[in-house]
Amino acid sequence: MARFSPSYAVSRMKPSATLETAQLARDLKSQGRDVISLATGEPDFNTPLHIVEAAHRAALDGKTRYSPVGGVAELREAVTRKLERDNSLTIDPGNVIVSNGAKQVISNAFIATLNPGDEVIIPAPYWVSYPELVGMLGGTAVIAQTRAPDFILTPQELERRITPRTRWLVLNAPGNPTGAIYSEVELKALGDVLARHPHVWLMTDDIYEYLAYGSARFMTLTQAVPMLGDRTLVINGVSKAYAMTGWRIGYAAGPAGLVKAMGKVQSQLSSGANMVAQYAAAAALDGPRTEIDAFVCTYEDRRNKAGAVLQSVHGIQLKLPDGAFYLFPSCKQLLGKKTLEGKVIDSDAAFASELLQREGVAVVPGSAFGAPGHFRTTFAVATDLLLEASQRIKRFAESLQ
Repeated sequence: MARFSPSYAVSRMKPSATLETAQLARDLKSQGRDVISLATGEPDFNTPLHIVEAAHRAALDGKTRYSPVGGVAELREAVTRKLERDNSLTIDPGNVIVSNGAKQVISNAFIATLNPGDEVIIPAPYWVSYPELVGMLGGTAVIAQTRAPDFILTPQELERRITPRTRWLVLNAPGNPTGAIYSEVELKALGDVLARHPHVWLMTDDIYEYLAYGSARFMTLTQAVPMLGDRTLVINGVSKAYAMTGWRIGYAAGPAGLVKAMGKVQSQLSSGANMVAQYAAAAALDGPRTEIDAFVCTYEDRRNKAGAVLQSVHGIQLKLPDGAFYLFPSCKQLLGKKTLEGKVIDSDAAFASELLQREGVAVVPGSAFGAPGHFRTTFAVATDLLLEASQRIKRFAESLQ
């Protein structure tokens, strides 16, 4: 039998830590273990009924054939209305592309633009897939450091990371895993740096846009700095806010040449996205926000309750996030301590592993996000399970000696 040998690109890639942790939790549950998974960033709500009904109507109307590569006109037009309404951006529908989730949008953009040796600036903590996608294409992920508890990229750090090889800056806000949201002042400060480096393009991943809490207000970068619009790709989707992860619809708006190149890539990789799901997404973007606002209220309540439990633990530091649906506590003060059986907790990975084995709670180590000494939990799970899991984390942390 022939021996399989993976490609160089695949051999360099790491599996997604979030998906890997979630699968491990599922495996343990299948073995009869009492496991609560806080690993996956997926809303626990059902998709709002008016969106499901729009999909039903589309299917009954025969909207079940191949989609245009860039997306059906109805959805691209809904995207432009959304960007005008929520972000004060005027975009031609021809400069919008629809893909199979925001992850494919990002992949298309990198495939369309990166050559070996090109650099992409990615602030840490970062979503686990950004550096892996860059590396797969022979690019170099240049990690820009941010500091707890705010995790905001400073203009000084951005300036320090830009080189003649820099192709992109990726800015994700509200951020995964930190929930960080940039103020208008902070965005303008980054814009001042970028204005001095016209070869650097901007990728704004706004997928958690609607999930903001308290007094925090989201603003996309080109809303604060319109002059950067001719080199910015604005990425969003319906997965997180509308509880539509399984519908797999993401979209982007940007300069015509870039969007055309991304469409060329998509035409060969996957063709157009699911047509029925596109009509559902159009209904989401054009529809009422009542249920989304209710989701956000529930998330904020969960954030406050679970956050209070973790903040009460000696050795864990946590600032409540301004957005998204993750908590990102530091466990650095617990490293070096031992379990009751004498096992040393020498890393965030060891903390997460022992927590899963001993208390049945799955969390993702912060090192997967470029932030060793932290761990990520989601509060997009039922409140009773979330609070039970938080108490288990507290019990485990306080058992360490």
